[in-house]
Amino acid sequence: MVDFETLNAVIAPEVDSMGLSLVRVAFFGGDSEPTLQIMAEDPATRQLHIEQCAELSRRISVHLDALEEAGNDPIEGNYRLEVSSPGIDRPLTRHVDFSEWAGFEAKIALKEKLNGRQRFNGELVGIDDDNVVTVIDRDGVLHHLEFDAIDTAKLVLTDKLIAATVPLSAEGADEMEEEGQD
Repeated sequence: MVDFETLNAVIAPEVDSMGLSLVRVAFFGGDSEPTLQIMAEDPATRQLHIEQCAELSRRISVHLDALEEAGNDPIEGNYRLEVSSPGIDRPLTRHVDFSEWAGFEAKIALKEKLNGRQRFNGELVGIDDDNVVTVIDRDGVLHHLEFDAIDTAKLVLTDKLIAATVPLSAEGADEMEEEGQD
């Protein structure tokens, strides 16, 4: 069992204190490889570099270890802690994601079927004040999906997305390539 309310009470303040935005907290893997996954990003770059991941992991681990020692562990049993950037084909979990990534292709799965469909692929148009996500599918049909009805959503890796996603730094890439050619 996972107590997400307690996890969020620990994780969100640490993410905020580092000037980051929390993208997702998820627990998956079942009995074989249970993993607590935390995705965060720097709002300025929409990315997270390795030092930020390590620092956030350390901060959260301290709190989770203290809860475990006090007998209030929010996760039963052993698990792996994974802190990462959402990546280029990122999950769309917050309202702001659907507006910031408008114009890009996404895959959206609903919790239940809507007009006989549960999956929608197409270009994001955005989200309105009534929490309705709009997407245009490949046939040009406009779909209006309630935000709360969405089970999962993520960007699709396309050339357009790759071109729009600038790496934090490419410094040293030329030297690495040259060293590998010896």
